[in-house]
Amino acid sequence: MKKITRSSRRRLALTTTTAIVLASALASCSANTGAEGEAVELSLLVPSGVDQELAEAYADAFTETHDDITIKVETRPTGPDGENVIRTRLSTGEMSDVFIFNSGSLLSSLSPDNSLVDLSDQEFLGDISEDFLSVVSGDDGTYGVPWGTSRAGGIMYNKAVYAQLGLEIPETWAQFEQNNAAIAAAGLVPVVQTYGDNFTAQILILADFANVAATDPDWAEKYTMNERSFAEEPALTSFEKLETLADAEAFNRDFASATYDDGIRLVAEGEAGHYPMLTNYVATNVTANYPDAADDVGFFAVPTSSADTATMTIWMPLAAYIPRSIPDDKRAAAEEFLGFLSSPEGCAVHAATASPAGPYLTEGCAVPDTAMPFVSDVASYVDGDRSSLALEFLSPVKGTNLPQFSVEIGSGISSAEKAAADYDNDVAKQAKQLGLPGW
Repeated sequence: MKKITRSSRRRLALTTTTAIVLASALASCSANTGAEGEAVELSLLVPSGVDQELAEAYADAFTETHDDITIKVETRPTGPDGENVIRTRLSTGEMSDVFIFNSGSLLSSLSPDNSLVDLSDQEFLGDISEDFLSVVSGDDGTYGVPWGTSRAGGIMYNKAVYAQLGLEIPETWAQFEQNNAAIAAAGLVPVVQTYGDNFTAQILILADFANVAATDPDWAEKYTMNERSFAEEPALTSFEKLETLADAEAFNRDFASATYDDGIRLVAEGEAGHYPMLTNYVATNVTANYPDAADDVGFFAVPTSSADTATMTIWMPLAAYIPRSIPDDKRAAAEEFLGFLSSPEGCAVHAATASPAGPYLTEGCAVPDTAMPFVSDVASYVDGDRSSLALEFLSPVKGTNLPQFSVEIGSGISSAEKAAADYDNDVAKQAKQLGLPGW
């Protein structure tokens, strides 16, 4: 299994010394013209929302030093509707010149070897993390560059609450339960759940995968071959952790209707101790809505039940791709734009526009001092060789109904054992659609 390690030459780059100066970075870019000096207009398709603002910033910075290239930003829905837009436009040959889509397991649904431009001959790939390149590659090539930073899955916590109660970061599940008891005794919510946005219900299970992999390093590979399952240890433990919290009544009373925004607020304002979450959601929401609480927000890995130290689960960001249907006279300009996105200059634009959620994936990029302090928490796991990629970046097999099954566990409707078995059945349907051997 491929792990994010400190020894890799292209390991995730993180420094917290000083921000890259955007103006200087942009000045270092060389100007570019279209084919034979002609003007080129590129279309860039991104998910609606925060990615649109980032796309506009990237486009403005790039075209400022590329006089003969303009970029028109287009948007698509998020979620399954947006995925369908991508597949439909690729199949009809009507895709934008550059588009943003998932890396990892969902990329296989696009048949990248047949639908995307291979970037293997581009020099800029040499500066990108090998871990990222592994999740944007097919059998015949490499197709994407990072759209933003890596992110982590784990436990958002309030550092002021921990300090007031004299708590330490838990490494084991038993220690986590002890902390929850102390937080409850203080009249606060131990663990927030927000099933009004049911995607959040699955995060504890997904973020525990690094601990599963630490126990069984071959798990992802064997799972892809249908030789491992969630209904068996060690993966069953991830479902049981959610059940244990539900049985202990550790959740906020309105967990069934609370939203993700409610969860972030409860921890940021010190009304709750913990919230299983992904760091990109933490960074975006806290920066926008609770900036005064940024220093009180910390992050740690889901505590382990089978070892003395916990391991952090890392997600790769979305990626930028070029469809094979791009006109020949636009391809060079599109490739140069992707090179910009994956350069220190591109990272500088991201750092000035968005809130980093983890280490960058390009050599030479730096997380600025203005980033939320919890990014250093994530970096400590990465730099300490205590991190692993999330399952969706190690296996193409992924079910669609884990949020529903997770809600059932947390609501006391289903047991961990039954929900895990139900998810195994859900996964099997998708694996058979992919035609994977062993299924």
